[in-house]
Amino acid sequence: MDRNPSPPWRGLEAEAEAEAEATGGDSIGATIYSKHWLFGVLGSLIQLINPEKPKSTENDKKEQLTELDEEMENEMCRVWDMSMDEDVALFLYEFNAPDIFMGVLAKTKCPRLMEICVGILGNMACFKEICVSISNDKNIGQTLLHCLYDLDPPTLLEISRLLLTCLSQPQVADIWIQRIRENPAVYESICFVMSSSTNVDLLVKVGEVVDKLFDLDEKLMVEWIKNGASQVLDQSSGDSEEQLPLRLVPCVLEAAKQIRFDNPVGLDVYMHILQLLTTVDDGIQAIVQPPDAGRDTWNFLSDLACHDFCQPDDPPIILQEQKTVLASVFSVLSAVYVSQTEEEYIKMGKNLSLIGGLIRVLHNVEDCEKRLVNLAGCSTEETEKSDAPEEDFHLKVLKDVSCELLSNIFRKLTKENIIQALKEDHLSKQKCSCAIKNLLPTYRSVVEGFLKVLSEADKALLDDLKKDFPSLKTRN
Repeated sequence: MDRNPSPPWRGLEAEAEAEAEATGGDSIGATIYSKHWLFGVLGSLIQLINPEKPKSTENDKKEQLTELDEEMENEMCRVWDMSMDEDVALFLYEFNAPDIFMGVLAKTKCPRLMEICVGILGNMACFKEICVSISNDKNIGQTLLHCLYDLDPPTLLEISRLLLTCLSQPQVADIWIQRIRENPAVYESICFVMSSSTNVDLLVKVGEVVDKLFDLDEKLMVEWIKNGASQVLDQSSGDSEEQLPLRLVPCVLEAAKQIRFDNPVGLDVYMHILQLLTTVDDGIQAIVQPPDAGRDTWNFLSDLACHDFCQPDDPPIILQEQKTVLASVFSVLSAVYVSQTEEEYIKMGKNLSLIGGLIRVLHNVEDCEKRLVNLAGCSTEETEKSDAPEEDFHLKVLKDVSCELLSNIFRKLTKENIIQALKEDHLSKQKCSCAIKNLLPTYRSVVEGFLKVLSEADKALLDDLKKDFPSLKTRN
């Protein structure tokens, strides 16, 4: 699991070393960090949120709650950096730092201070004992989830990292899932971030949280699918636009569009979220109903497949980097495709460019598989051999979903479609051969139907293909 990164600050090592020399046995565990110094910082933090003497004016009070002076910010950032060390994290935990941070989150309106406190807590949660303790504390759990309603992107980013850390710990994941289920506003906050934020780092981390939640708990996923969809019926009641419910699928798509060109890893995450949605009937309906949602999903994903991945000039080996995201994209497209009416199919276009992209992927899968076989044959290192099954598995998944989508499209091709595809070079003898080789024998009936229509579009091409596939001669 990822640790929460801390902002850089100058002079950490030199300053800490000087303090260690000055305090002798004052070091925290095996580190060079000073216990007295850390006590002093935490004491100053407590004093900051619980001053002994009230401020004299309302303006002073407001300043205290919303701003953090430079010296205190540097000190807190130093603690943030130190908290990545297990000895320091455990020391903070023993000193009840989580309770101090909860007090800060409850009383301050300073975004920077909130970000730092949550960031430190996130670093501490990377260690199992502390993570379990934090997760079992109802007050901490409720306070952290309440912070999700904050509009400050840096704080939201740290909250998301902390949640992902806890959800990645099997011992406490169910606690957080139940806690999130009991707080419906979490859904609205996350959907709002996905639909409106332009912060790529935040969108990626929020996507990872959603992906993890859905992967761990299908019931929660279905609840979130229905959460927005069930309220859409009330939109005709005259409510203002701001009060309209946020639906999950459009929010996921909006986030994916925002990070499309900036973060391939994040795009992979959002495509996997959509793929998870297609594993349940409610998810498929949320994608294709109303019809414009299905078209939006189809248009975006098909554009990704045709223009972002596995391009004609790309070396085949690049597929190794794209195989998981492409598998998710094709899987969702296939689910959308088979759920459309004939009218909607026509509105989505004839998908001819997608045919060419699918066949190119299948050709590159073959090339990658040959490379793996050659590497396995030449390898003498056990570690290299152990990598092969994982690579074969992901390539096989991509091949299977590509064949499924291609077969669905081939089923609806007309004579006119094929003539146009041949003219635009989405189909050719080599491409048809590649498609048929991969579709057989699983989709034999689809191949036979395609060849029957091809005989009306280009009889010469059909005869050439039959030479390569003699078993099909008597079928058409």
